[in-house]
Amino acid sequence: MNILKYNGYEGTSEVDMEQMVCRGTILFIDDVITYKADSPKKLQQEFEDAVNDYLETCEHLNREPQKPLKGKFNVRIAPLLHKAATIKALEENTSLNEIVSKSIDAYLNGTKDIKYLTLTP
Repeated sequence: MNILKYNGYEGTSEVDMEQMVCRGTILFIDDVITYKADSPKKLQQEFEDAVNDYLETCEHLNREPQKPLKGKFNVRIAPLLHKAATIKALEENTSLNEIVSKSIDAYLNGTKDIKYLTLTP
């Protein structure tokens, strides 16, 4: 799936061959905001218009717009992996959060040389 991006927001892009339209939804917010266009070329503009309308509506309603993903999430892993990561963090004088963050970055970006932030006592 192609992801549309604009002003810190992401949205889906789908083709509905049955109705011959392109459509999408703004991702990572609780409000359901959709957009559609008659061609893929116009879908990006409709997405941008939907984001702008969302921000304007929030301002009009005097409420804070939701920011997509706050950078916090729970991860469930095997106890032995949890222990190994915690031991590695202790050995590297860093935090478990730093180990997990750098590991995810390495997985997504193919980084082989991982450098951890050292905690100062």
